[in-house]
Amino acid sequence: MADPRDIFDLTGRVACITGASSGLGRRAALVLAAAGAHVVGVARRAEALDSLTNEIGAQAAAVVADVADRDAIPELAKAISVPFGSPDILIHAAGINTRQAADDVTPEGWDQTVALNISAPFFLSQALVPAMKVKGWGRIVNFASLQTTRAFPGGIAYGTTKAGIAQLTRAMAEAWSSHGITANAIGPGFFPTELTNAVFSDPERAKRNAAQTCIGRNGRLEDMDGPILFLCSDASGYVTGQTLMVDGGFTAK
Repeated sequence: MADPRDIFDLTGRVACITGASSGLGRRAALVLAAAGAHVVGVARRAEALDSLTNEIGAQAAAVVADVADRDAIPELAKAISVPFGSPDILIHAAGINTRQAADDVTPEGWDQTVALNISAPFFLSQALVPAMKVKGWGRIVNFASLQTTRAFPGGIAYGTTKAGIAQLTRAMAEAWSSHGITANAIGPGFFPTELTNAVFSDPERAKRNAAQTCIGRNGRLEDMDGPILFLCSDASGYVTGQTLMVDGGFTAK
């Protein structure tokens, strides 16, 4: 029997992570690089991407772009493939939560949320999948949410897109898994990121959220390492179309 650890080895793989400038996207980039992958981080903030590539070193490159700009997707796909070749792994961690109450949702806020949270993952995947088909191997990881199945105050636009991510993931799996490309989603609970500053800046609110989990605490960035590596490696070769909730059991209660 081969060493079971080998199925998590990403040496020779190329990974692209959107939203890599901070939070869970940045953490994913660090984890995949540590597992041997070459990493291309995509985000709008050049300085934050520079910090990431400096930490990883020669295995990393950065592309400054707004993935919500649909017209620019073809050129973005080309730019992503320049440093190390076309990606084998694509993680869609870029996202936005406008936190507008239903009565206050604006057309601009709605369109911005849809463009970044659900349109960008599809159209960027669509642009990069042909090269994965040629290789006969690929991994797509979308980001779902607690709001994929739960309704939160001020989350009607965000929650709608995250519910859509679950179906997008299933549809991607149906379309592309016969070519060796798996598509899965991760649904984080409450993790300390820029997107959840409003939660963690209120200790009482953070405490209430922790109490709603089965484990009894909120997420730590390192809690995401194993699930990300699993879904991006050979270890998950027969897993596709699934949403893995990494939420300490929040949605189990």
